[in-house]
Amino acid sequence: MKKALCVFAVIFLVSCKSKAVVVGTNTPIAGVQADSIPTFKTVIQKHYNNKSDFSTLYIRANAKYKHEDDSQSVSAEIKIKKDEKILVSIRVLGITMAKALITPTEVKYYEKLGGNYFEGDYEALSQWLGTDLDFDKIQNMLIGQPIDDLTKGNYSFTQTDKFYKLNSVEDKTEKSFSFEAEHFLLKKQEISQPEKERSFEVNYPNFQDFTSGIFPAGLTINAFQKKGKTTILVDYNSMTFNEELSFPYSVPDGYDRIFIKHD
Repeated sequence: MKKALCVFAVIFLVSCKSKAVVVGTNTPIAGVQADSIPTFKTVIQKHYNNKSDFSTLYIRANAKYKHEDDSQSVSAEIKIKKDEKILVSIRVLGITMAKALITPTEVKYYEKLGGNYFEGDYEALSQWLGTDLDFDKIQNMLIGQPIDDLTKGNYSFTQTDKFYKLNSVEDKTEKSFSFEAEHFLLKKQEISQPEKERSFEVNYPNFQDFTSGIFPAGLTINAFQKKGKTTILVDYNSMTFNEELSFPYSVPDGYDRIFIKHD
């Protein structure tokens, strides 16, 4: 449980009940006329045409973590200052059990059950969690954007009954991004490294339309490694934008620092 809650706190960074209107994202695309099927460049352009404009974002959420026989339900508070920092507080019965502060250069977190804390770079953390991470990937994952800048890549293009799908293979890493047809919102993104026997996927069941843009109402994360499958179900209860936010973070006295060795 100690390690599980610690991993959860980081990966998590890793249906809204507000007055926002749910965006329908299950429009089937089977039967689309051949001459109206977009190219992969059109899919990318239409996706990025969706507005996603904010300076700060404050999310209250409920989440459930599961790995093998270990499971935990928690509440979470996520604060994002766009492109600068992310603060996540994990609580059980109102008590803060873990907190993480993420910036473009480092990750810091502590967890109460083990009395441990970590301060380090993304390389060590990525190896430990089994998937490559950085600040932009985590931020994009939380707001329903592709973890990569799709305008800078080359992709093959396929069409399923429900989605337009972009695929790429680079440096023995396979990636795919699936978009629905109505608004070209991202429904699923997957990363697979077959040689390392690990994969990572994020699903977005529903979206909400706010003044600041269209954002996910929650997400499901599945991480597959030799040591098993980890699933995180996240439900965004509320989202507020462009408010003045504070990002308090300090490790309690008496906690032990942990170190993650590079391969």
